[in-house]
Amino acid sequence: QVQLVESGGGLVQAGGSLRLSCAASGRTFSSSAMGWFRQAPGKERELVATINWIGNSRIYADSVKGRFTISRDNAKNTMYLQMNSLKPEDTAVYYCNTPRATISWGQGTQVTVSS
Repeated sequence: QVQLVESGGGLVQAGGSLRLSCAASGRTFSSSAMGWFRQAPGKERELVATINWIGNSRIYADSVKGRFTISRDNAKNTMYLQMNSLKPEDTAVYYCNTPRATISWGQGTQVTVSS
């Protein structure tokens, strides 16, 4: 069974950058589309970026387009989210999963952006 472990979150000032990582166990990662989700306090979890299995097609939510970049390294079973020009409204717990959330959720990684 695939397990997901997110890391790389932290506290950053507005305008700063962070790079999140998602390490996946199991053989199916390299053949699966993947995505990054986030959940802010009191809000529903939302999908902010997706990447196809080979890594040459990406889709972003309007709220992060032009600031976030999703990528993956199938040889390392790892996916990344480079977040630049961070805003306080990006504060949330960030999770990785398939776009349809077919894998059990990991613990996520907290991102806090101060103004």
